[in-house]
Amino acid sequence: MRQRRLPPSTDRNQLRQIVSGSSEGVILIERRSKQIWANAAACAMHGVDAAGLGRTVGEYRKRFELHYRNHHKVAPANYPLARAAAGEAFADVIVEVTPANQPEALRVHRARSLVVTGADGTPDLYALFLSDVTDWASAEQRFERAFGANPAPALICHLGDLRYIKVNRGFLEMTGYASDAVVGKSIYELDVLDRAENRERAIELLVAGETIPQTQAELRIADGSSKLVIVAGQPIEFADDACMLFTFMDLEPRRRMEDALRHSEERFAKAFRMSPVPTLVCDAATFEVIDANEALATTTGHVAEDLRGHSIDTLGFLGGGAARSQSLTLLRKTGSLRNVECEVVQKDGQAIDCLVSAESVRIDGTDCLLVAMLDITHRRRSEIELVEAIEAVMKDASWFSAPLIERIAKVRRGDSLVDSPDLADLTRREREVLSLIAEGLSDKAIAARLHLSPRTIRNHAAAIYSKLDVHSRAEAMVWARDRGFPFGNGTASKRAARTAGRPSRPR
Repeated sequence: MRQRRLPPSTDRNQLRQIVSGSSEGVILIERRSKQIWANAAACAMHGVDAAGLGRTVGEYRKRFELHYRNHHKVAPANYPLARAAAGEAFADVIVEVTPANQPEALRVHRARSLVVTGADGTPDLYALFLSDVTDWASAEQRFERAFGANPAPALICHLGDLRYIKVNRGFLEMTGYASDAVVGKSIYELDVLDRAENRERAIELLVAGETIPQTQAELRIADGSSKLVIVAGQPIEFADDACMLFTFMDLEPRRRMEDALRHSEERFAKAFRMSPVPTLVCDAATFEVIDANEALATTTGHVAEDLRGHSIDTLGFLGGGAARSQSLTLLRKTGSLRNVECEVVQKDGQAIDCLVSAESVRIDGTDCLLVAMLDITHRRRSEIELVEAIEAVMKDASWFSAPLIERIAKVRRGDSLVDSPDLADLTRREREVLSLIAEGLSDKAIAARLHLSPRTIRNHAAAIYSKLDVHSRAEAMVWARDRGFPFGNGTASKRAARTAGRPSRPR
């Protein structure tokens, strides 16, 4: 700094009068005696009166403890007052000043020095100029704390040289970098705008120190891979310098989820196309067909292009009459159907028997129904033809056992042979036990009647429940009585139970 030379007529008192009214703190140091003099502003900045600063630089150092902003203690020789007394010229030194007897009274000063020369050009007096920047430092400290604690990843870039000067924990955790791998690096070394949308425009705004709107970019991380992020830039002043605050949003979890969803939908689409079961997808709200597979076209003659936009109701895929109304009600209420038997009309007008099932699914963000049809026409016709053949050949009903007659009756009624158990599934002994259960006898009474142990009767009862798909003695009694049990009373009942299921002898 250039030394300032006073006119010969200027003396110490005049100089003190000039600076005493200044709002800026001024401390003058005699070159020879090292005695100090301070104006009122300088004393107020230290929270003391004129005597409280001490008479010399040494006394000042005993009364005040100084720290840098990084909390490192200032060495005695590096006190701004000591450096000024040594004739050193400096500017913008920021220190934290604490009275030795009042550690809680912290103030922050910005200091600069000036060497005052005499008429002959030699140093005659040294001056230290102080500004109280406590409020500014406090605000900056609050910003730094908020910046460091903010979980949102962030960086501060100095616009003068485009180097990063601060990084928070959120950014380090997102990228896996250490702090020293980021701070001091330029934006060219760690490019936060890599592959950004409108990258050139974003760089123009950065250089101009203007706001950079949110944009997607690929951020390279510590392991060499990259992450999809949203980055935005906001101009700020930090430590009196123009800077850019970059903030980030990690989109990698969303990208992984979208990739997983896409792969899942691709697998679903392949399975849907290749399935041998006739299947279609329709809108859950309107029942309008969205897509259909090849198996459905083969079975019904309807191709996907013909079906799209039409309701499965109007297409006749839910049958007709009461069955259709029940299916529609169940779909609207639960979004599900299970093996509902109905007639489906083919494209050529012929009807086929199908078991229709439906389940709710979500595809491309839309609530849909996955409807599957199992063609049972041949099975149903085979059953009917078998019954008709038996009826045609065996006109005499005496050739048929009661279970077989019941089984044929079920087929004629259209009951399922698979889902409904019948007497043919029971052994002779189990039919005997069931007949006596239907009479209302206890296990002990049945055991006495059949000359068996109660444990054996319980085992037979458990087998009966399993085969008839019932869960209690009461259900077994209802099942048996619906089918004509018991066969009479007393001895006749017992004899009928033993002979139930045996074919009659021809006369």
